[in-house]
Amino acid sequence: MKLLARLIATGLYTGHAPVASGTFGTLPGVVLAVGLAALGLTPASQVTAIAAVVAVCIWAADVHAREVGLKDPSVVVCDEIAGFVVTVAFIPLTAATLIAAFLLFRLFDIVKPPPIRQAEALPGGLGIVADDVLAGVFSNLVLRGLIVWMPELVAR
Repeated sequence: MKLLARLIATGLYTGHAPVASGTFGTLPGVVLAVGLAALGLTPASQVTAIAAVVAVCIWAADVHAREVGLKDPSVVVCDEIAGFVVTVAFIPLTAATLIAAFLLFRLFDIVKPPPIRQAEALPGGLGIVADDVLAGVFSNLVLRGLIVWMPELVAR
């Protein structure tokens, strides 16, 4: 189980990138989000899938952080994956929305305005993942505003 937790927590080892591990670690989230969108899930199934991704990431982050003995190791990037999936929840995916979502998510994840930063204080894997999920919620809301303001973002 530790190997499975490590694979998930490190985003299939993208978290071991020598620089910008969070940025590289978001890339599997993009792939996962596109894959989930391709399934054509109902809204209820989408919520279930997102909740499952978040729950698995909390578990994997907690297990791997305890294994390496750090509160929030930089190699743990499944939180970025979960946060990105939340960022694009119920957003029509086009190249433009994916790029905007990626940039917005990275911005909110790096800057961490309140209450995002405060979520890091939660214990274990929950604290590792919660701030990124909140960054995803903020990013999703801003992206929705951008789509209203610039509907060409969703034009195919």
